[in-house]
Amino acid sequence: MKKYLTIFFAFFLFQAHAQSLNSYLEKIRNNPAKLTAFFSQMPKGGDLHHHYSGSVYAETFINHIIQKDYFINRETLEVSAKAPSNDEKWAKLSVIEKEGQLGEYKFRLLQKWSVKDYNNVSIPSDKQFFETFSHFDIASEDDMDSGLLEIKERAIKEHVSYIETMLSSAKCGKTEDLSLRFNPQFQLLQTQKNGQKCKVLLDTLYNELIKKDIISCADNFSVNTVNKLHNSLRIDDENFTMRYQTYTVRILEASDVFKRLLIAFDAASKDPLIVGVNILAPENNDIAMRDYWLHMQMFKYCHSKYPSVKYAMHAGELTLGLVKPEELTWHINAAVRDAGASRIGHGVDMPYESDSYGLLNYMKEKEVAVEINLFSNEFILKVKGDRHPVTLYKEFKVPIVIGSDDAGVLRTNLTEQYVLLASRYPEFTYEDIKRIVYNSINYSFIKEPSVKQKLLARLNKDFGQFEELVLNTYSKR
Repeated sequence: MKKYLTIFFAFFLFQAHAQSLNSYLEKIRNNPAKLTAFFSQMPKGGDLHHHYSGSVYAETFINHIIQKDYFINRETLEVSAKAPSNDEKWAKLSVIEKEGQLGEYKFRLLQKWSVKDYNNVSIPSDKQFFETFSHFDIASEDDMDSGLLEIKERAIKEHVSYIETMLSSAKCGKTEDLSLRFNPQFQLLQTQKNGQKCKVLLDTLYNELIKKDIISCADNFSVNTVNKLHNSLRIDDENFTMRYQTYTVRILEASDVFKRLLIAFDAASKDPLIVGVNILAPENNDIAMRDYWLHMQMFKYCHSKYPSVKYAMHAGELTLGLVKPEELTWHINAAVRDAGASRIGHGVDMPYESDSYGLLNYMKEKEVAVEINLFSNEFILKVKGDRHPVTLYKEFKVPIVIGSDDAGVLRTNLTEQYVLLASRYPEFTYEDIKRIVYNSINYSFIKEPSVKQKLLARLNKDFGQFEELVLNTYSKR
């Protein structure tokens, strides 16, 4: 009897706490400052839609190129380790500093390497966002050490205990001879949409790539990039855990997309730190749109070779006006039903998808989570408020996780995403939001059960402390 009374009391206390937290959230829902204070302190579990290079703030990359004393083009702000020519437009940053102009150049670089001070006029917002990455590549690829440590330190301060970051794509030797042979055949199949013929062609290309020993590229990426960085920087500790996705890029020609995808799957199949695979770059790019069906066949094929590997896919990062209406009807369907994605990123075009109700029910039944990135969707796609499908996913009980996407480029953080969720969508109660936080661990791609259990136990403890803090504070007011 005593045991049952203890359980009953614990359950009653839990319900009372939940009701009190729900009440407090409703009280502050329309006050951004109070919401920010609330969510800043709330444990947030994991960030599952997270790009490494886009999450480092531009100030870090700018400090790196200044320390390296790289060259900068005075007009275009292009940065190079070596002066491309004797053109007087190029100068070392130390020279710029001596001229007393370094502060001005840093300010201009911040505007070019992020969305800071974007005026909604100069260029389209999606173009502003996606072009930043090529501008700061020279720093992001050269200084991963400080970038990863910055991400970790910021996460701990923000009460984020896990990040699953899209780190990089493995580099490998050139295969132009295969491109010349295979790309025309792939484009013919793309027009025919013949899945069986596509599988036969992928089989042939797979064998050719294996002969070229591309698997060694996967091994090298695992050992000399991921494990070397992770272990030397001591990323994992009692307060924080990080795991990595690798990826292919959807704006390359077909044979190169498949080569990178195969390397990514092989690396993820062997290394516990590399937990998943993704596909990156603007979904509305001409090549990405043309080859979308083909890319889904490639994922399906690689999954047949590496059935244990999990993968998320950027899918449905589209909206009316960005592409033709008919292109909004099938991308999420193809990613989930054809390619077999375990999670999808963004999923903004869901309301336009063919049989969207059936697709939503399918995602619920198969537990395919959607990674919601509210500020990213607002900036890039101009989709926010009631135009965003986050409440549609909630209505159909599709598992939801909240991501920051590219916090450095967007000048945001994970806390702001929860503030936007609570302030814009009153349908989400405190209990709903807490469930989303737990989803970020439960739907992560972490391979080691002990690591996932440790993170969940830590989350239980942190939520207990957080709720006690809020209740004690709230009761005194």
